[in-house]
Amino acid sequence: MRTSPPFRADHVGSLLRPPALLRARETLTGDALREAEDEAIREVVRRQEEIGLQSATDGEFRRASWHMDFIYRLGGIGQATDEHITVRFHNEQGDIEFTPAALRVHERIRLNEPIFADDFTFLRDTVTKVVPKLTIPSPSMVHYRGGPAAIDPAVYPDVEEFWRDLSAAYAEQVRRIGALGCTYLQFDDTSLAYLNDPAQRAELSSRGDDAEHMHLRYIRQINAALAAKPAGMTITTHMCRGNFRSSWAASGGYDHVAEALFSELKVDGFFLEYDDERSGGFEPLRFVPPGKMVVLGLVTTKRGELESKDTLKRRIDEAAKFVDLDQICLSPQCGFSSTVEGNQLTTDEQFAKLRLIVETAQEVWG
Repeated sequence: MRTSPPFRADHVGSLLRPPALLRARETLTGDALREAEDEAIREVVRRQEEIGLQSATDGEFRRASWHMDFIYRLGGIGQATDEHITVRFHNEQGDIEFTPAALRVHERIRLNEPIFADDFTFLRDTVTKVVPKLTIPSPSMVHYRGGPAAIDPAVYPDVEEFWRDLSAAYAEQVRRIGALGCTYLQFDDTSLAYLNDPAQRAELSSRGDDAEHMHLRYIRQINAALAAKPAGMTITTHMCRGNFRSSWAASGGYDHVAEALFSELKVDGFFLEYDDERSGGFEPLRFVPPGKMVVLGLVTTKRGELESKDTLKRRIDEAAKFVDLDQICLSPQCGFSSTVEGNQLTTDEQFAKLRLIVETAQEVWG
């Protein structure tokens, strides 16, 4: 078993909000709401430790969504009150939409204060025997969600200045969070998975982006954000094709981005969605260099049925044909509750899946 992250049994970050917390979000504000969140986080950390995980998150219990809560707090970025982003998701029953407020880059981007600092320090002081893990959206998500139209040309007549400021703000976030004792940070990034879908690339091309090469830009900017990461900090990235109320937004294997992604992105590990055929095969893993970890998201968070250990072990064996078994870990394919609404399974089913991951990892890696 590994003693540093990512761990053989790990998870992406978000967890189903307990009913009491959902009620509190509807009726409480300020200190009263934070006390309810504190209580729920203490309990969910206890449960993560109890089932044998080596890291724990706060379940993202203080957020409405995995990414927009962070992005709106970057200096220079605000909500467009009269406009919404529409993201269409798919499931077996049809389509649904996620419609957060659109974002606008109306001033130079900066970090006014470390984002989620109080959230992390509470988690840090709550865990008793595991590594506290913080998840934040990657810088790519600021651009992918809004595109060129979200950037005021009067503020950034040269788009290169936008990218420099964005990466600099993230670099400062990484430094400030590291100073608080964070040793396990995850950049969540759906864009690098979405870009494998020709339909998604067509959407980006229609708004004026160079969709065929956009992943190269995103990799470059993430690397700039990580160039001065604190010593002793592990940084991973998580990539999936959308996760909203048990629905998905994109399809396609990792082939379009794999060579550049795995060989050039300067993270320590990759959390990869691999729970169904939409993710393609394991062949792209041949580009993962020695020393980098691959966390296979073989367990779905979109439904409650429990996977078979034998099936998980067989798929790990299949992946090991393309990347060394010692570089592989196991996790769910995404969070269980990327937004406050959560996926369509129960809390007991959620923890059964996490326990399955722990047990399977113990049997595979000892």
